[in-house]
Amino acid sequence: MSARIEIQHGRIIDPANNLDAVGSIYIKSGKILALFEAPNGFIADTIIDAKNKIVCPGFIDLSVRLREPGYSYKATISSETKAAASAGITSICVPPDSCKPVIDTPAVVELIKDKAEIANYTQVYPIGALSQRLAGKELSAMFALKQSGCVAVSNASQPLENLVILRRAMEYAASHDLTVFYRPNEAALSYQGCVHEGHFATKYGLPAIPEAAESIAVAECLELAELTGCRIHFSQLSSKRAVIKIHQAQKYGLKVSADVAMHQLHLSEDDIEIFNSAYHVQPPLRSVADKNYLQEGVLNGTIAVICSDHQPHDFDAKLGAFPETEAGISALETLLPLSLKLVAEQKISLTDVIACLTCKPAQILGINSGNLALGSAADICIFDPTLEWLCNHENWLSAGNNTPFWGNTLVGRVTHTLQAGKLIYSLENL
Repeated sequence: MSARIEIQHGRIIDPANNLDAVGSIYIKSGKILALFEAPNGFIADTIIDAKNKIVCPGFIDLSVRLREPGYSYKATISSETKAAASAGITSICVPPDSCKPVIDTPAVVELIKDKAEIANYTQVYPIGALSQRLAGKELSAMFALKQSGCVAVSNASQPLENLVILRRAMEYAASHDLTVFYRPNEAALSYQGCVHEGHFATKYGLPAIPEAAESIAVAECLELAELTGCRIHFSQLSSKRAVIKIHQAQKYGLKVSADVAMHQLHLSEDDIEIFNSAYHVQPPLRSVADKNYLQEGVLNGTIAVICSDHQPHDFDAKLGAFPETEAGISALETLLPLSLKLVAEQKISLTDVIACLTCKPAQILGINSGNLALGSAADICIFDPTLEWLCNHENWLSAGNNTPFWGNTLVGRVTHTLQAGKLIYSLENL
């Protein structure tokens, strides 16, 4: 950690500090020592040339399934943290359904952290289960989970038995200053659905999930948030009506925030290929109008964060008829190029999209990260915004290949990733 690093000639973008300028960053003992001008007597052990590249805070991803323990046939902590590093992601949140057993005891939290440390990727933030075994009936030991290192609590995609349990869970979480990550979905309305209730479902006779399954769940949760005073973060929104409801709640002062998965900003039901289960996601890809409004929600700040919602799967999980396959996309390594595509399409500025990946998720988690302030940990992503690469086995590190972008040429690639001043990824060393 005593290594001294100089990152030269990069375009430094730090939304947290309104910084956008070409210059150098000087790092010592894992922290940012100076910007632009070298401190007296500073001699770098390592020099990274970032000319014609972007230098920004390392990305913070609020939803990454690591699959270990319990699902190591799909992926491992080692494989997925390597993929995260290659994507410029220096901090990841692990939902409670990421592994088996679920994250409902301090022992599971410790196991994940130990395995992450062995993989040389230390900034893994578990999200504790809201209910025991995610069964939706009995509340988990939230305070013990917080003490063991959980940054929030959630029931992931599993339903709670009734609204009384949700209310009690919010009250318990609020009493311990914990944020509830809530994936809005009315289970009875979405039962066994695999696509949006729209023209695609009608055309192919597929079981569908109406937009109301999400918007009704959002409305219920907002009422309880007002009643309990609990901080709520809505995870992986997919619909226009949900965004409108959250925008109204924020306008009237409720402590609510939201994120969206990157693929929801690029794909709609019109893009689904009927025999390609890579498009099977939950929540489903909805209408073009929904997709456009999600983009608008990011632009106006209603949706603060963009995440990958990374869910690597084994080959068999995606083999079979569309409704019979498991939902989810392997999405870490497409996070940056798809962000830059939004910029190229003039949907959002480069600074704003970096903010959605850095300082805004850090604020929701309450962690001192996502910025390049002097004295801060040197969590840094360096990327070439013009570098083209093919999404294939040669360039892919995740154990899951389940992405609808497989075989596509993408623009924008990470060249270096530093986590607390340690170089954990370099494109040159592949």
